[in-house]
Amino acid sequence: MIGESPASHTPHPDPGLTIRPMTVSDASVLSAAFAAIGWNKPPELYLAYLEECAAGERVALVAETGGQLSGSGTVAGYGTVVWQSPYRHFREAGVPEIKDLNVLPAFRRRGVATALMDRLEAVIAERSGVAGIGVGLYTEYGPAQRMYVLRGYVPDGHGAFCGDEPAAAGERVRVDDSLVLFMTRRLTDDGE
Repeated sequence: MIGESPASHTPHPDPGLTIRPMTVSDASVLSAAFAAIGWNKPPELYLAYLEECAAGERVALVAETGGQLSGSGTVAGYGTVVWQSPYRHFREAGVPEIKDLNVLPAFRRRGVATALMDRLEAVIAERSGVAGIGVGLYTEYGPAQRMYVLRGYVPDGHGAFCGDEPAAAGERVRVDDSLVLFMTRRLTDDGE
């Protein structure tokens, strides 16, 4: 299966872009790349992802430019799938969630996020007819919001969530990464 074969690499139609499984050596590279833009993503985060991958709980993929399957290219971004979403409505419905999709600014608007989404959705489609994703609600998430809608994702009907709780009418909430709208997309037409 795609999500279980760490040796598999998928070239993107752009010959300079490869989507491949995350490796231990990516942890420090990703951490340093995101630290350079002011994001705190320590190597331990990626090492934890790899432990979850080994346990069959997550699939973690990296987008690399110029590596030609060798692992010697430049890391452009990454994304993961969790089979048991922490979001209760996905978890209860058995909807796998695309989580922590990030593309470095220098590689944005070059098809990297689209290539990662294509591959992550293909991984999900091997097990589920529906993919889920959460998206933040402030300005910086605008391009992601637009991309997800254009790919066919629609809100799941439960409104915005602030952490694990719904953002109720009249309630004041802090607009940060914990304020999320969850969306789904049907990947198959077979009614699953």
